[in-house]
Amino acid sequence: MAQGLEVAFVDFQSSRNNMQHHSEEISLDHLVVRRGQPFNITLYFRNQGFQPGLDSIIFVAETGPLPDLAKGTRAVFSLTSGNRPSPWIAALETNEANVMEVSLCAPPTAAVGRYLLKVRIDSFQGFVTAYQLGEFILLFNPWCPGDAVYLDSEPQRQEYVVNDYGFIYQGNKNWIHPCPWNYGQFEENILDICLELLDKSLHFQIDPSTDCALRGSPVYISRVVCAMINSNDDNGVLNGNWSENYMDGINPAEWTGSVAILKQWHSTGCQPVRYGQCWVFAAVMCTVMRCLGIPTRVITNFDSGHDTDGNLIIDEYYDNTGRILENKKKDTVWNYHVWNECWMDRKDLPSGYGGWQVLDATPQETSNGLYCCGPASVRAIKEGEVNLNYDTRFAFSMVNADCMSWLVQGGKEQKLHQDTTTVGNFISTKSIQSDQRDDITENYKYEEGSPQERQVYYKALQKLKDGRSQGSDSASSAPSRRMPPSQDTPRSLDTPALQPSSVIQVSLKFKLLDPPNMGQDINFALLALNMSPQFKDLKVNLSAQSLLHDGSPLCPFWQDTAFITLFPEEAKTYPCKIPYSQYSQYLSTDKLIRISALGEEKSSPEKILVNKIITLTFPGIIINVLGQAIVNQLLSIQVIFSNPLSEPVEDCVLTLEGSGFFKKQLRILIGDLKPHHKATITLKTIPFKSGQRQIQANLSSNKFKDIKGYKNVYVDFGL
Repeated sequence: MAQGLEVAFVDFQSSRNNMQHHSEEISLDHLVVRRGQPFNITLYFRNQGFQPGLDSIIFVAETGPLPDLAKGTRAVFSLTSGNRPSPWIAALETNEANVMEVSLCAPPTAAVGRYLLKVRIDSFQGFVTAYQLGEFILLFNPWCPGDAVYLDSEPQRQEYVVNDYGFIYQGNKNWIHPCPWNYGQFEENILDICLELLDKSLHFQIDPSTDCALRGSPVYISRVVCAMINSNDDNGVLNGNWSENYMDGINPAEWTGSVAILKQWHSTGCQPVRYGQCWVFAAVMCTVMRCLGIPTRVITNFDSGHDTDGNLIIDEYYDNTGRILENKKKDTVWNYHVWNECWMDRKDLPSGYGGWQVLDATPQETSNGLYCCGPASVRAIKEGEVNLNYDTRFAFSMVNADCMSWLVQGGKEQKLHQDTTTVGNFISTKSIQSDQRDDITENYKYEEGSPQERQVYYKALQKLKDGRSQGSDSASSAPSRRMPPSQDTPRSLDTPALQPSSVIQVSLKFKLLDPPNMGQDINFALLALNMSPQFKDLKVNLSAQSLLHDGSPLCPFWQDTAFITLFPEEAKTYPCKIPYSQYSQYLSTDKLIRISALGEEKSSPEKILVNKIITLTFPGIIINVLGQAIVNQLLSIQVIFSNPLSEPVEDCVLTLEGSGFFKKQLRILIGDLKPHHKATITLKTIPFKSGQRQIQANLSSNKFKDIKGYKNVYVDFGL
């Protein structure tokens, strides 16, 4: 009896397809392809071959729990194109005896995610058979010109999609320090965890059908991921903690990669991982976005504004010792803040605002009811177009708000000065295919002090006023807040910010006399210069206090008063020392100390405020690779570390990780280390991925948490 065409089995050609789709590091066994680019599968038939014109083959691709043809989450497409019009394409490549190779291609706008591929065969004998061929995963495609995330530079695609390690810049604007990070976006199970993250979002939980249909939009996906990296609204990946109390979790400074965080979130049933701060949120988001195929980089902004009331002015309050006070308005200048830029077209905005978009997963303000920020066009930020979606006003304030300093004395507030240049310095990211730092400040704003920069600032201010007067409250602005009348009218473009030193003609400045090494005394000097032809008699109150990197001040631990007399045009140096024994117990994990001086001259009511932020430094960990690194061959790695302090430290733990070197993060218990003791350990591993790789290390103890080190290693493929 004649039978219809029967499929015996299917070969998804995963290894070959994944190589062509730049997903071979994710898997060679499971099909992972990118939209807008063909991939081939082979169908093996049981009893006879496919006969064009007689047999009809129809493919069905479905994603999500409720596949829908109208919503684009179900596609039906025929091997012969005329019958069923669909943006998905199936084409016959080869057809031999009982074997047929077919090329399939998803449109460059298709929803990303996990798909089920089915086939229905209508044989000319009248038999109809249907088969589930299997699952595949569809990703964004920055190599496809039709994709909204298309990036036309191969070096940039390699850096912002393929590279699985990098640096996050920390410290302060006078001491920018790279922190090595293992993004590990292609490590085992990470793609599955990223797709699980999408399914755990509030959007999916409320309306899974619509959520899956919108997953073709990088704008939509980026907002969903941004909200899911923090846990403020949902069971997101990370709990934020800026309290300095991390007893029930991991100090954010100890992390060296995203893989351990994402795997812990998954293995605990999607319970938020404790703890993260801005660079951890941004690094994990970078991992997820690169894994999904959206070009992403990590950005650090030094002296980053957090403007809570939406008036583009950061208010800072000081007492008469120069100590910064807890801000009554909660405006702050973060010593540094870290976010992401993702590359995408913005069809939802006027022409010209595509390209790099700011996304900030650190939970600071809500956007459309959820703790996420962006995507905000970097070009819109530079041009002051703060009314454009999403959250452009908030992003603008991070890089270009003005800073107002106030003296609080006797219950009254006295304006010290308004500074137009404090916020937004040395905006940094890792260079393309290099370990160097790129300064991209000019992408965000015109040069400080230039007419264009002030014009853009006042343009942004005017747009905010216009928006408030019209009662608008879109996602591009913070929840409606009143702008203080005293700051409602901008100064003339030609009016400089009031600097008291120009009134009393005295300059004060701090200078470090020695490198600020952790465990040693801090030696610095206050330099005073009389720029006038008159005698000056100064009283200067000095203080030092620890800071968290988000600008939050801790208690002052050192104070001094200097009386300085200056003849006309005379300069004097006032030396200062803060012993290690005095500051050690007050340090935060960020190792930031702010020294301040508030000066007054007897004949003038004006005050002079100067401050300097010092980041205490550690000697790094040294990593040596002993011999040539070859895939699947034993490799010895030597790690050299030391206790930099003149006191013993306890509970020392060394962690090591590196994509392609270790399947999971290694934790090695070291125990106690004597003062200034140096130790060496040698361990063995078997590299399992070739190419340029990086090993990251961290040493923590009861006295410090983040002595870091890294080693770039090229791994040969071998024979």
